[in-house]
Amino acid sequence: MKKFVSVAFLLLLLVVSTASTMKKKDRNVYAFGVAASFNDSLVYWTSIQLLDSVTLDKNGFLPKREAYTYQLKNHLEYTLKKVNYTCMIYFSDDKSKLEKEEQKLKGKYKKSKGLHIQQLDAQSFTFKKPEE
Repeated sequence: MKKFVSVAFLLLLLVVSTASTMKKKDRNVYAFGVAASFNDSLVYWTSIQLLDSVTLDKNGFLPKREAYTYQLKNHLEYTLKKVNYTCMIYFSDDKSKLEKEEQKLKGKYKKSKGLHIQQLDAQSFTFKKPEE
């Protein structure tokens, strides 16, 4: 009986230790970018994209998010020759929430008279995972 209790205790300890070290299921992370300038009436907008091999950190933030905004800024400056744009990235691991956020934000820009939204499709611009 004493051996049975010892084995059961060790088995329970093994189960508890593996359960605590198991990683929760990774969720996909989606993002879209917006670039606006005070000097131009065009607002550039990327499509919602799945970020490759990315997970949010323990606080729910996108690691190296500033690198993603610089990717958009560099695309505008070097490919489209558009300078002085402020770039923002919106991200979430819930695509439907991100789509709602995008529609809400687009609605605010569409209400502004004189501003025009220029969509950047996935063929012209895609976010890439920053190098470590």
